[in-house]
Amino acid sequence: MSIWRVLILAFVQGLAELLPVSSSAHVVVAEKLMGMDPSSPEMTLLLVMLHTGTMFSVILYFWQKWRKAFFQSAATFKNFLLLLILATAITGIVGETLNKLIEKFWFHGAPGAEVEELFSHLELIAPALAVGGVLILIAGAFEKRASSRSAAVGIGLDAKQAGLIGFVQGLCLPFRGFSRSGATISTGMLAGVAKMRAEEFSFALAVVLTPPVVARELLRLVKAEHVDGSAALVSAMVPGIFGAVCAFVAGLLALKWLSRWLEGGRWYLFGIYCLVAAVVVEFLHHAGF
Repeated sequence: MSIWRVLILAFVQGLAELLPVSSSAHVVVAEKLMGMDPSSPEMTLLLVMLHTGTMFSVILYFWQKWRKAFFQSAATFKNFLLLLILATAITGIVGETLNKLIEKFWFHGAPGAEVEELFSHLELIAPALAVGGVLILIAGAFEKRASSRSAAVGIGLDAKQAGLIGFVQGLCLPFRGFSRSGATISTGMLAGVAKMRAEEFSFALAVVLTPPVVARELLRLVKAEHVDGSAALVSAMVPGIFGAVCAFVAGLLALKWLSRWLEGGRWYLFGIYCLVAAVVVEFLHHAGF
């Protein structure tokens, strides 16, 4: 895989990952336009390595906010940790259940069928983008009411709200185009969580979620017998490591943009963008990509 292709994908991923517009959809379209197969083990591994780069940008960007919001006292941190575990557990249950159902019914139980094989289907990405866009628009429409109902006390979250966010995050996992950050932040806002607190909790969930996803894709690459031995595995990961560094830089820029738009009450504009992107992706599908 050429360096310039990795560089392009890294900046597409980094800029889009932390905006609620589905980075995966943007990366898949970029891969399609460059004649690559988004569902191959090498490409899905590269994608999660790019996610790793943006995970570190999330940690760096949010660290001070997390300290103020979630580390004020031992009791506050314990409450936050329990909610994080609850939401992540629900995400895992919902996501894995969906994966198994898709593999059983979409692929009719074919041996070796994997949900990643759907990632190159633009005809599935377009409606997922549209659904995410509608959810963001609904959250934007109720933004003022949600903010007035959620004067942040403590961490501004309860178990029901965290569980709902985790549930929606699980729904996003199998579907490229259904933005994880857009869906979880919007869900939090609609559930009465202060929008900035919803953003902070959403990206804390992303940090927890990224390592097991990376491990899953490494295992998938090994099972596909595209690598033979540890040296070959390291060689296969080199493009991902380079891309992760580039995505880290782009991710920091995207986070600053996202926070400004959240604070400025322009969340709904991301929903409009997702709807427009859905139309473009559908056009590309009909054009043969």
